[in-house]
Amino acid sequence: MKLHVKSWGVVIAIGLITSIALSGIAYAALGDSLPGRGSKGSEVIELQKKLVRLGYGVGTIDGKFGPLTEAAIQNFQKDRGLRVNGMADTQTIKELKSLTEQSTNASGKAVGYKNIDTNILARCVNAEARGEPYIGQVAVAAVIINRMADPAYPKTISDIIYQPQAFSSVADGQINLPPSASALRAAQEAANGSDPSRGAVYFFNPDKTKNKYIWSRPQIKKIGNQIFTK
Repeated sequence: MKLHVKSWGVVIAIGLITSIALSGIAYAALGDSLPGRGSKGSEVIELQKKLVRLGYGVGTIDGKFGPLTEAAIQNFQKDRGLRVNGMADTQTIKELKSLTEQSTNASGKAVGYKNIDTNILARCVNAEARGEPYIGQVAVAAVIINRMADPAYPKTISDIIYQPQAFSSVADGQINLPPSASALRAAQEAANGSDPSRGAVYFFNPDKTKNKYIWSRPQIKKIGNQIFTK
């Protein structure tokens, strides 16, 4: 009988050790181990997937932290105003997670923008925010997406963009220009839920318009040359 008790004690001890070990593995898989050049494994795979999701090419997603992954991180860090070191440091990982993790509503149900045409969105960003800082391009894309939830606007990105007199780039044909790499990334980032405009549904360049209506809108913030409003 005593031997039986001891056997169960050994089983429980082994189970606890295994559980602790597996917890450590799961935690490492979240990408919190700060991989850098030469690193390999599941953390690097997750890192590469997040970069690709935001439009930063890494070549093959193979779990190997090589020069392409390093260059992608450097571009990401530059675009986000982070320290550019090519390493997946704490702040870089935090920023990547905040931009790629799925949002949920009050009931815990995942929400997102899965039906967004990011190509037409990127073309509009390219036409309306060319020359603006990257974060400003994301904000312009977010404004267009925010209009989808406003009953005053159509319910698709294409219909919003091509709504009569909505965007000057449609009238002058610049909407038809191929989008830049940064516009594509900005559109994808906004589609993933990023909104530097803080919920704006309008934006304008104060040096290029005297429109009384747009100037009357409650201003939220200015990014680059653009003012974003409610």
